[in-house]
Amino acid sequence: MARIIAVANQKGGVGKTTTCVNLVAALADMHYRTLLVDFDSQGNATVGCGVNPRSLERSAYDVMTGQASVSEAIIKLPELGFDLLPSNSDLTAAEVEMMQQEQREYRLQQALDEVAPQYGWIVIDCPPSLNMLTLNALTAANSVLIPIQCEYYALEGLASLLETIEQVRASVNPGLEIEGLLRTMFDVRNNLSSAVSDQLEEHFGEQVYRTMVPRNVRVAEAPSHGVPVLRYDPGSRGALAYIGLAGEILRRRRKREAG
Repeated sequence: MARIIAVANQKGGVGKTTTCVNLVAALADMHYRTLLVDFDSQGNATVGCGVNPRSLERSAYDVMTGQASVSEAIIKLPELGFDLLPSNSDLTAAEVEMMQQEQREYRLQQALDEVAPQYGWIVIDCPPSLNMLTLNALTAANSVLIPIQCEYYALEGLASLLETIEQVRASVNPGLEIEGLLRTMFDVRNNLSSAVSDQLEEHFGEQVYRTMVPRNVRVAEAPSHGVPVLRYDPGSRGALAYIGLAGEILRRRRKREAG
């Protein structure tokens, strides 16, 4: 049965989608069958996998509104090594439609139940806001991975996300864990980055991944080519960081299961 990770931060521009696409690629390279769920109506993860969001026959919108099953909407990407549940701007309408439905926060969980036994890992790219779609992702997930850019407002946004996670635990998903906090776009030359990084380690200890994703031009270029940086430039610092992250996640998971 798949381990489901929601990658969430209501603050935009923290490397959330980049982390999803490259984490899935890294896990696939480690011979795990993986599924990337693009759950953001901007469709950036879909574009980052080389799929045109405007030409989709079925998408996450159809799954969430009951017009298609997950298996009908999934796109197989053998050249990238993983599968994709794509998204586009239609997903915004799904959120409005779900407001009228009972048990609306469980829609994604119920949909993924169909395919979860086929995968080792499912990674959900959440929208950059705490809305009904994010609530669905947190309800469906086993854990939350939080990408954080080490800048002045990072900790402020983190507090409200952690509060939301606690509310989800208390109401719909008591088993929800913090998978870890990932420092992204890290610049070792920047004193503020180092100061915020130190604060994160002080407050959250081992929940902060040792892996840091550096500012790297190859990571920024890869989405325009429709591939993860692990396919675009596998020897780049950014690619090596995401390989390191996948390894760290696997080691931590084994340690938790053994303990």
